[in-house]
Amino acid sequence: MRRRTRFFTTRTALTCATTLACLTALGAAAPRPAHAASPTSAPTYRFAIPASPLPVAIARIGGIGGARIAYAFPLPANATSQPVSGTLTTEAALRQALAGTGIGIAAGPDGALLLTPSTHSTITLGPVRVGGQSTRQNPTGPGIGYVAETTMAGTKTDTPLTEIPNSIYVITKQQMVDQQPQNVQEALRYTPGIYAESWGTYSQGSAQTNTILQRGFGTSQFVDGLMSESFSAGETAFLERIEAINGPASVMYGQTTPGGMIAMSLKKPTDTPLHQASLGFGSWGRYEATVDVSDKVTRSGNVRYRIAAIGTTQGTQTRYVDYHRVGVLPSITWDIDHDTSLSLIGSYLYTPGSGANTSQQPPYATLLPGAYGRLPRSRFLGDRNWNENANRDAMFEYQFHHRFNRFIAFDQVFRFEQSQWNYERMNYAGMLNQTTALRLPSSTKETNDTVGLDSRVHGNFDIGQLSNIWVVGSDFRQYSNHFHQIFDRSSGFNGLPGFNGFSTINIYDPQSNYIPCVDVHNPTCRDQVYNGNTSYFQEGVYFQDQIKWKGLSILLGGRQDWVNYHGGTTTTSNINATSTATTSYSADLPRPQSAFTWRAGLVYAFDFGLSPYFSYSTSFIPQTGNNWQGNTFPPLTGRQYEAGLKYKVPHRDILITGAAYHIDENHYLITDPVHTDFSADAGRVTSEGFELAANANITRDLRAIASYSFTKATFTRTNLIATESFPDGSSGADVAEKGKYVPTVPRNMFSFFLDYTPPYRLLRGFGLNGGLRYIGSTYNSAANSYKVPAYLLFDIGAHYDLGAATPILRGLKAQLAVSNLTNKYYITSCTGAYSCYIGQGRRLYGNLTYSW
Repeated sequence: MRRRTRFFTTRTALTCATTLACLTALGAAAPRPAHAASPTSAPTYRFAIPASPLPVAIARIGGIGGARIAYAFPLPANATSQPVSGTLTTEAALRQALAGTGIGIAAGPDGALLLTPSTHSTITLGPVRVGGQSTRQNPTGPGIGYVAETTMAGTKTDTPLTEIPNSIYVITKQQMVDQQPQNVQEALRYTPGIYAESWGTYSQGSAQTNTILQRGFGTSQFVDGLMSESFSAGETAFLERIEAINGPASVMYGQTTPGGMIAMSLKKPTDTPLHQASLGFGSWGRYEATVDVSDKVTRSGNVRYRIAAIGTTQGTQTRYVDYHRVGVLPSITWDIDHDTSLSLIGSYLYTPGSGANTSQQPPYATLLPGAYGRLPRSRFLGDRNWNENANRDAMFEYQFHHRFNRFIAFDQVFRFEQSQWNYERMNYAGMLNQTTALRLPSSTKETNDTVGLDSRVHGNFDIGQLSNIWVVGSDFRQYSNHFHQIFDRSSGFNGLPGFNGFSTINIYDPQSNYIPCVDVHNPTCRDQVYNGNTSYFQEGVYFQDQIKWKGLSILLGGRQDWVNYHGGTTTTSNINATSTATTSYSADLPRPQSAFTWRAGLVYAFDFGLSPYFSYSTSFIPQTGNNWQGNTFPPLTGRQYEAGLKYKVPHRDILITGAAYHIDENHYLITDPVHTDFSADAGRVTSEGFELAANANITRDLRAIASYSFTKATFTRTNLIATESFPDGSSGADVAEKGKYVPTVPRNMFSFFLDYTPPYRLLRGFGLNGGLRYIGSTYNSAANSYKVPAYLLFDIGAHYDLGAATPILRGLKAQLAVSNLTNKYYITSCTGAYSCYIGQGRRLYGNLTYSW
């Protein structure tokens, strides 16, 4: 009988330890090759494992020691290990645990440890299986190397990626470690179908800015399955993994664009102890410190904690724009009993400097050389005394799980999130002449409060040869926004420097002369003050069934959502003939809307690893505004057809995928052809293309990711007219938007990244990595007036395990990452007539990490 190899993680081993049936099911496995460690230099680890069922103890020893432990026989029923304590080699810890069981240890191939049965037993050998560092992976965990095999994000059930009929790409923790992204936006640089940095250094990619493009549309960010409305850029030091679900995801998550969503998993307590600290350095005076510690609270380990923290300070490529952040993420998990667990998670982030350059640049002096050359990346066109961009976030979350029996379980996630944003900036408003830019000063204080709850019952049952994994759930989200905003239009009046309500600055010799005048009750000032409140409530019920028969998997799901939006804004202005403050109030009546979304798909898994699939899915996004009859516009609705192939190389950590898709988003607002002063919801935007991706742990020493994306996003049904605008500031003809490309969306993107640690004795512990990113050209506006050129960037890095050189430095690792190695000057996109966004120049990040 041909042996089949499977791998499983510590978590799976812990679960499987409860039943002999599961152990037998996992028994058909063969060991994967691993590089042997020299017997004379075997590393030691700190073990503190109480007496446990043998499978549990073996899995924990393999997980802590990073070793492969193989056994080819059923373990004695109800056998318990001896306690393991102290600083030991993996083999010594294993011998201590197995003392008295009669089980021996032999050297396996390539450094694996092979358990041998007692000579006094009559055990029949079966297929070998491997424990320890192998895997049925945790679907919300960090993945292994550059490969994740399972996910919760796609279906809200623990499902292999190859069984889901749509595109899901996972950024593993190891990829983030090797590439050293500062935030989630940078972590998505190598992800298919995503243009992560469309606004360059103008944005840091927070959930609120919506500058990350996914298959040509804006995206939404979810944390542990609930939508985030944070003003702060996602902190990668707090994340286990990031997932990009490309294509509509409304069936499981409610309102999302047809382009997809970004899912993030926060760090939570680990099953085995984790102790890590790092010190970082880098370009523009960067200094950083992080801590990540997880351990048990009780002796049995049923209560565990984790604390991750970060502190960062640095400048940026733009003068007077800095990045400062401190944050902490404490969490605790209580395994109440074998079937019930509760995790509590808190988070606090304070970012007094976001690092975003909130002043756009003129195309005239960036795409074109301008009167005196291109503007350097360091050019600051704001005002040093009117230059605040600060965020403050607080969050509390709990995750509850209970399994009633082997057929039914219940999960619930709750989160409260508050995000504050304070900023003072000079809004770029165009060019007065070839050297003088116009700026509109503003000051804003804004707060978002979000409460979310997702509750679901799920389980499995069989009908003959059909197996079903089902989910029924409900979620709600209550979001409220409060803002206070002032626009200072005093410049150029009453003796104040400026021009016609705008502050001015010479872009080639930036000496700001702005004098604030922000008192709406002072007749000398000319101010507009806005105070607003917005409330939004969404509730949805959903269902899903994954039906499997032999190699065929069918996915069916549906969801009904109800949403309601209302708000009001108070406007106070003294820009009138008497320079006296007058106040007006505009209120939006409650706007209830509803939408039904559904999806269906099928996958067929061949024995040799290939899984072709096809799916249809829909999405919705609520719209505000009314038509000429006063009726609320229906939601934007999306629909997607997708067909693709997924190939998981048997017995290897290599996943190759390809997908082709067609997306239509309907109810896009256009001009009402009869009542031309109003809008009508008759427009359509279409995005179609294909994506290729590969994630591979080719060997223990070689990891790689690669992707190619083609995206054609166009306005396919519209009667809107746009005016051509050119980089030199001139205007052209009025042209129809129909058939034009959606601006800022590149048609072609390609990326490749590789990490290699040479297995040579002289270079032991030393590794190199590097990659390239190609972003194709984009259009500046719906008129497609001109193209922003394509660009190619190179990244490079290195890491060195100092413990490989001398035992004294065991646990110490050095890391270096350089992005945009050639320091290429490039523009990520231009929008409208006079705004362009400069990309990130060469940046060096390094750190020393100590694990104990």
